[in-house]
Amino acid sequence: MTKNKYGLNTVCTHVGEVKDTQFKGAVSPIYMATSYEFNDVDVKRYPRYFNTPNQEFLAKKLAALEHTESALIFGSGMAAISAMFLTFLKAGDHLVVQNTLYGGASNFIREEFPKFGIEYTFTDGYSISDFEAAIQPNTKLIHIETPSNPLLTITDIEGVVRLAQGNGILTTIDNTFASPVNQNPIDLGIDIVMHSATKYLGGHSDILAGALMGSEKHMAEIWHVAKNFGGNLSDMTVWMLERSIKTLGLRVKAQNKNAKRLAKFLMKHPDVKKVNYPGLKSHPDYELAKKQMKGFGGMLSFELQDGLDAKLFQKELKLIKSSMSLAGVESTVLSPHLTSHALLSQVERDKVGISDQLIRFSVGIESKKDLITDIEQAIQKTKERIQVQL
Repeated sequence: MTKNKYGLNTVCTHVGEVKDTQFKGAVSPIYMATSYEFNDVDVKRYPRYFNTPNQEFLAKKLAALEHTESALIFGSGMAAISAMFLTFLKAGDHLVVQNTLYGGASNFIREEFPKFGIEYTFTDGYSISDFEAAIQPNTKLIHIETPSNPLLTITDIEGVVRLAQGNGILTTIDNTFASPVNQNPIDLGIDIVMHSATKYLGGHSDILAGALMGSEKHMAEIWHVAKNFGGNLSDMTVWMLERSIKTLGLRVKAQNKNAKRLAKFLMKHPDVKKVNYPGLKSHPDYELAKKQMKGFGGMLSFELQDGLDAKLFQKELKLIKSSMSLAGVESTVLSPHLTSHALLSQVERDKVGISDQLIRFSVGIESKKDLITDIEQAIQKTKERIQVQL
């Protein structure tokens, strides 16, 4: 674990800046070159090697945010997670992973691992006993995601770490939903932290990126594999990501506050059947979330009452956008069974609780009153349309 001498917003703003030594500009300059000097230099720079000036310095910011020694930036979250898996797993090895996992990652495991001879077990739940029962003699890695997408279940990070360390197993986590603002898994013993930087780190729905953070040793191992895959990020996007992270703390804390308010509103609404948000005391994992998180996040999901069509409801929203991704400053909704988990079969979705009525809600920074008004009018119009159809 690497201790920061600065507070969160100072780290977001100042750590990992590229200094403009020529013109003294207030922001990092962009180095767009794809070819650099090789004679008499300390670092032979090449974009695919993750070491251009903008890549190198942004990695310092990301490492500082997650309290790690080192970091790497990738072209997408899937580029990051695939590089991580294929670094530490080889033919004959075994992975333990939860069912409540991002659909793209689940699909990658199911479709690609058999080609490499890598074995895997999806746990039926997310309790420590589930993970323990799934461990085999050749298990080399346990991967978790907490809070999970899209049901917002919470996994006991320290419990998983204790179990893994007792069996000589590496631990990795997808920390995208929490963000470094709300959760620092390295402090709880996790070995490697992964992010879809497209989400909260980018925060403005205009960046596609991924990131891995960990010890110098682990990141060096990943680098040796990742440089052969070519999943690095362009320096223009690296610069945009560094700029976006400057407001990460402010954005996420505002989203935390809004999400908790909206979750409470939805819980009391007669046309809402269920709300999944770890900041609600009614959430089964509330106490665990409070223990290992500094904030409950800007993500929630909910189900409308039977008879109210979830797809029709989303079409009636005027302010809240129907959108594929999440974590932007604007509020968005989607149906997981049509998007993030569309690659899973109906049986697989039913098994993990992804119903056709489930709506994932990425809460933005808008006025709480305006968001509530939009939801109310969309529900009312949905009911009116259904009544007309009857």
